Amino acid sequence: MQEAFAEVFPYRTEYKKKSIRSYVMRAGRITEGQRRAFDTYWSQYGLSLFDGPLNVRAVFGREAPLVLEIGFGMGDSLLAMAQAEPEKDFIGIEVHPPGVGRLINNAGKTGVKNLRVYMADALDVLNDCIRNGSLDRFQLYFPDPWHKKKHHKRRIVQPEFVQLICSKLKTGGQLHMATDWQSYAEHMQAVLQAAHPLTNTAAGGGPVERPAWRPQTKFERRGQRLGHGVWDLLYRRLPDATPAQRKPSEHD
Repeated sequence: MQEAFAEVFPYRTEYKKKSIRSYVMRAGRITEGQRRAFDTYWSQYGLSLFDGPLNVRAVFGREAPLVLEIGFGMGDSLLAMAQAEPEKDFIGIEVHPPGVGRLINNAGKTGVKNLRVYMADALDVLNDCIRNGSLDRFQLYFPDPWHKKKHHKRRIVQPEFVQLICSKLKTGGQLHMATDWQSYAEHMQAVLQAAHPLTNTAAGGGPVERPAWRPQTKFERRGQRLGHGVWDLLYRRLPDATPAQRKPSEHD
């Protein structure tokens, strides 16, 4: 059965072997339309982990502010952002083929030019493909909260992950996360507050109002009607410490 499916649908999620992942690969059903989207549009929108460091100018044909989002789900919000901000270029990373297929299908039908997609493990893409100091904005919206304590190690927001994102952001670049789990929001904020060189953009040091660039999803609106909260965290990357800021040695 798997071999027969591979012949019909040869596109595979790319990743390197690792002991702990922040996601579970589910055998989700892909529709005929989504399958056709790969045949029609993957060559236009798809990027490969195994092509190495991304040449943004070659891919997009221009120099523009670069936005990267991890885990875009079915892709509706990411497509809306790319359409609303044509002066920016967007890269999405998602592991599940149905969402990737839906996104590239809708992007292709609407003629969106400023969007590219990796169907791959996000950490592998960050490490191997995204150059340091290249991102103007990083987005992580509603990641799996892994709410059971024994699964907290699977949460993508960990100190090492945040430091990796910091290395990819330009000075002044923005890091934006959102979640509808208060305990995860508190965990996120604790990790972000401890990260150098980030600073919280909220005057009170907590969450911010949903920024205009993040579309509100139908699930978010439904949750709010039911009284569920949503927490947006927006941080900015500060300049690295300069030699003048180091502690003087006995030889100074």
